[in-house]
Amino acid sequence: IMFGDVAKRMLEIMGKSAGAEGIITPEQLPDAIERLRAAVAADKAQRAGIAEEEPQPGESRIDRPVSLAQRAIPLIELLEWGLKKSKAVTWSA
Repeated sequence: IMFGDVAKRMLEIMGKSAGAEGIITPEQLPDAIERLRAAVAADKAQRAGIAEEEPQPGESRIDRPVSLAQRAIPLIELLEWGLKKSKAVTWSA
């Protein structure tokens, strides 16, 4: 389960339209996985060093935004499972 704005961003990264329903076929899974991995790598490069910094006074680590990697890794694992089982991944609102 993902919130709408997060799901929409993930779908756009994978090259899919963010409709109420959709499918990623087994043939499309390798490309979708690669697109997400590339986006995660780019996000990690952009955020390099941020996670290691100590929180500022009055700030906790929980106040920091959730990274793309934190959101994408579970989806990548789901897509990899679909690829391994030769199953499509579908969604609906």
